Amino acid sequence: MKGYRLQFIRHGITQGNLDGRYIGITDEGLCAQGRKELEKKKESFVYPHVERIYTSPLKRCRETAELLYTDCSMRLVPELREMNFGEFENKRAVDIMNTPQYKEFMKGGLDNPPPGGESMRDVVERCYWAADFIICDMMSRGVDTAAVITHGGIIMNMLSCFGLPKARPMEWPCDFGEGYEVLVTADMWQRSDVFEIRGKFPYLKD
Repeated sequence: MKGYRLQFIRHGITQGNLDGRYIGITDEGLCAQGRKELEKKKESFVYPHVERIYTSPLKRCRETAELLYTDCSMRLVPELREMNFGEFENKRAVDIMNTPQYKEFMKGGLDNPPPGGESMRDVVERCYWAADFIICDMMSRGVDTAAVITHGGIIMNMLSCFGLPKARPMEWPCDFGEGYEVLVTADMWQRSDVFEIRGKFPYLKD
């Protein structure tokens, strides 16, 4: 049965990342260091050509896609955006860690959103809609290979929810400009909503 390959890749570094800020839906682009590190990774690793790119609409993901891939059709997928951290947006954890609201948020749980923000249940639900849209779109267009440029938290949740072998989200960490390659068939997705995690991505050059 025909397989479809997807490369899930985390965006490059932003100034907010360097500052340790929550930049969920804060729409900032790559910083100079982020661009430089992605260029270095392009020299050391192989990012094979893909037929289509699906990306979070946030600037840091779009800029990463444009830097890593050229001459490729790009589709913005709103459901690939990072979590909305509400009142914690653009704030450093170290500055809010002693507040009652932050302590409550750190207890975790699917239905424990930050004040004014998005719950983890909402994030998981739209991860499914994003994965389903991308896979079905690839199948309908006859696209065999695609890159999915999104956020670290989204990648970890997607792989935990739909990936084989099964593992918790924190067991699928990925550095900036890196991620995982997965393989899916129509039967795997339509019957069980799963895909096979093939390994880390990108590949080291020989």
